[in-house]
Amino acid sequence: MTHNGISRYSMEIATALLTGGIGLAICYGAWQVGTGWTPSGPDSGYFPFWIGVLVVAGSVVNLLRAIVGQRHKDEIFLDAARLKSLARFVLPILGFAVVSLLLGLYVGTTLYVLFAMRLQGHYTWWRSLASGVAISVCFYLLFELVFQVPLLKGPLEHAFGVY
Repeated sequence: MTHNGISRYSMEIATALLTGGIGLAICYGAWQVGTGWTPSGPDSGYFPFWIGVLVVAGSVVNLLRAIVGQRHKDEIFLDAARLKSLARFVLPILGFAVVSLLLGLYVGTTLYVLFAMRLQGHYTWWRSLASGVAISVCFYLLFELVFQVPLLKGPLEHAFGVY
């Protein structure tokens, strides 16, 4: 972290460590179910194990390239302005996820579209609400009725008899 923000160098190291950890987790999970070769073919963890090894190897290469080459040492990855822009994108999506888990996907979708259109697109309240409701109704018709795939419902949908 520099005085101006987070450097790209730091982020490359953090990303290499994160992906390396994911690769190790893949290898460990595959090892638990078996990575050997049996008379009938490979164990169920054989191919995932080698995929995990490739992820770890790629992560090590990226880590070494960042550290040894000291690439992008002074380049800023995230500063206050970029963080504000990122928050304007990420926070509504996180809110959508939380609301959808608590109140159902249709309510979450309606509220997400309503506030995204109103606060970011500066549309009128009635147009934003109408669009959110219309999209949720379309999702219901498409997923529940046409494809017969039930989506997450909450207390409001249950109150309206939508199961």
